[in-house]
Amino acid sequence: MASTFGLTLNEWQQRYQQEPQQIYTLLQTHLAALNTQDNAWLYLATPAQLNAQIEPLLASYLRNPAALPLFGVPFAVKDNIDVAGWPTTAACPAFTYTAEKDAFVVAQLKAAGAIVIGKTNLDQYATGLVGTRSPFGAVCNTFDADYVSGGSSSGSASVLARGLVAFSLGTDTAGSGRVPAGFNNMVGLKPTKGWFSASGVVPACRLNDTISVFALTVEDAFIVASVAGGYDADDAYSRHNPHTAPASMKAHPDFAIPANPEFFDDAAAEGAWDQALEALLASGATLHPIDFTPFEKLAEQLYYGPWVAERTVAVGEMINRPEEMDPVVHGIVSSGLKYSAVQAYEAEYLRAELTRQIQQTLAQFDALVVPTSPTIHTQEEMKQEPVHYNSHFGYYTNFTNLADLAALALPAPFRNDDLPAGITLIAPAWHDRALADFGLRWQQQMALPLGATGRAQPAVHAALPVSTDHVRVAVVGAHLTGMPLNFQLTTRQAVFVEETQTARCYRLFALLDGPIKKPGLMRAEQGSAITVELWDIPLARFGEFVAEIPAPLGIGSLTLANGRVVKGFICEGSALNSALEITEFGGWRNWLAAQGSN
Repeated sequence: MASTFGLTLNEWQQRYQQEPQQIYTLLQTHLAALNTQDNAWLYLATPAQLNAQIEPLLASYLRNPAALPLFGVPFAVKDNIDVAGWPTTAACPAFTYTAEKDAFVVAQLKAAGAIVIGKTNLDQYATGLVGTRSPFGAVCNTFDADYVSGGSSSGSASVLARGLVAFSLGTDTAGSGRVPAGFNNMVGLKPTKGWFSASGVVPACRLNDTISVFALTVEDAFIVASVAGGYDADDAYSRHNPHTAPASMKAHPDFAIPANPEFFDDAAAEGAWDQALEALLASGATLHPIDFTPFEKLAEQLYYGPWVAERTVAVGEMINRPEEMDPVVHGIVSSGLKYSAVQAYEAEYLRAELTRQIQQTLAQFDALVVPTSPTIHTQEEMKQEPVHYNSHFGYYTNFTNLADLAALALPAPFRNDDLPAGITLIAPAWHDRALADFGLRWQQQMALPLGATGRAQPAVHAALPVSTDHVRVAVVGAHLTGMPLNFQLTTRQAVFVEETQTARCYRLFALLDGPIKKPGLMRAEQGSAITVELWDIPLARFGEFVAEIPAPLGIGSLTLANGRVVKGFICEGSALNSALEITEFGGWRNWLAAQGSN
């Protein structure tokens, strides 16, 4: 039987399409091939636990395959996230309990057909960006065992980078879903806070925690995120998507970058960053150096101020049992006891002020691009400076959740010592899809091997799932790119998709009254194909857009040449009696051009 290591979601799905019943054999064989001595795993499913997950899925899949988009796909769960009937340790044996039910996100993924294959190692209580603070042992970097894997989601990163699962769940408070991605050449999706429920997750900093996704490709990461995310009334910090963010990123984005990036004297990291900047420019992006000071100041707050007291709250009574905790972790969380309530409020005011500065800066750009980490250290170096060197790793990550931002860590040009060095895109909350859209293009451009598997990028064209958060609108005249009313789209975060044509059943007219010439489109049995532009507009902004459309125009349903039906401009029939028919020109631009030549 061909190996199932290193498969993407699509490749797993292809294995099942012809013979779904082979799910038992495939997954049992896959499980048996995993090394029980691999300390990236803290718990592996038993054959019985595997079958218990498979049995109810197979019958459902045979009835309706589309209802289980992740059917039979194995995934790993960081061991601070609950899986029903399995132990949760948070890498602290004295804390261990057996989960009564699945975490909300795990339940979402299981309901889509995914199979939990095991639970993974982590920095104790998710406190660290290193992967060395676990009583179960340090998790090695998948490219060089002398180096750290990154943490705290070290085990989930390791098993994913080696292709032992199709995706894995981490958590990300200060960068734990991004730093390990950068150190192991893979994708780390840190969603907007509140998109993923935290129900069933052992908290680290409850106000700033989120589950994260590791995957070999951006496409896989976003598909998983789309399944896992959703509002959960049982989580006080769960949020509804406001449906105001763009659906994608423009073809030639404007990216902010730090004006004076910090690498802590790591020339190899700086060289990799320079290569990444060259690749960004080659992709068509424009780079804008900015003052990084507010980001740096906010990043410092997470560990070097009252915010660390959130971690003190999270460990509860274990704070009084230092002999049963990792000494570095205990030292960090116990430091929260020295801060007063007054200092906590002062810290929140400072966070809000810095966040406002950051968000005003980012509003001018499509995203901020930073090195995922400014440097990397060996395991031996981490023993010498466990706190100071850990802080290096958080330089470009710690501020993200404090400022309510979305982030996507991406593989990027390697260092000259053959270690991975990724980049991270950061944007305002709910811009997750736009980041993924660029991430798809970037990953295809880079064409790096998948994780540490050595496998090449899939040959198939990657695409994001169809968005339910946006309305696709066909515009035919004054709202076209470069036309007088196009701003009514762009100021509402609408994004250009493509130029295409209607079905051959429309007539086009010029409405010549008023300060701006406009076309009127009418459906007719005897018509022609008319050129239109398609734009995706955020669902919450669609009503505003429609409200600005004056009579006799309106929005209805428009049939395109390929049979798709989208929303589009239509015109009241009575207004066309005195209008000039221009159908023969095939589109508004053609008619305007003809007028200019006369």
